[in-house]
Amino acid sequence: MEFEITRARPSLFGDIAHGLGFWTDRSAVHEAAAQGRAVQLQKLIENGASVNIVAVDSITPLHEACIQGHTQCVKLLLDAGAHVDARNIDASTPLCDACAAGSLECVKLLLDHGAMVNPPLFTFSPLHEACMGGNSKCVQLMIDKGALMEAHDCHFGTPLHVACARQHVECVRVLLNAGANVNAAKLHETALHHAAKEIWN
Repeated sequence: MEFEITRARPSLFGDIAHGLGFWTDRSAVHEAAAQGRAVQLQKLIENGASVNIVAVDSITPLHEACIQGHTQCVKLLLDAGAHVDARNIDASTPLCDACAAGSLECVKLLLDHGAMVNPPLFTFSPLHEACMGGNSKCVQLMIDKGALMEAHDCHFGTPLHVACARQHVECVRVLLNAGANVNAAKLHETALHHAAKEIWN
């Protein structure tokens, strides 16, 4: 699956200090991580480049590596102290990005470094992302690690709603086998409503 690399966007905040570093255009570390250039990334780290520098969209190099599924770059960044639960401007963490990409190895690395499986309530979770991408192995792993199957995003509903709306049958099967609530409602619509809509559209 192809993923477009998110480019830096204009920001109202300009070049102010951010919790993880300074807001900037995409750095050489971002580029190396996004393109899977592990040797270059290692040299940048050895030369003192910050692994937690953020672009104006709050994307870190770790987000970039996870979006593209570059396992070796993810490992280098984590070993160098990258913040495992950094949030971008859309509140997505690297674990969300790895689940969206379907990169099981990246997901495992992030979990080994303490990545948060369940984010704050009413936000899109890594489990939602795995269902959105149709990545059933990531769905199973998230459930095995304690992901809340009834996590409710105010726009998309539960992970089961997402899997049904996207017609990802294997993800639906994994969720149901794990005990997902088929009657959970989003604006009075259950996952079955979503599945039926897709059949009729």
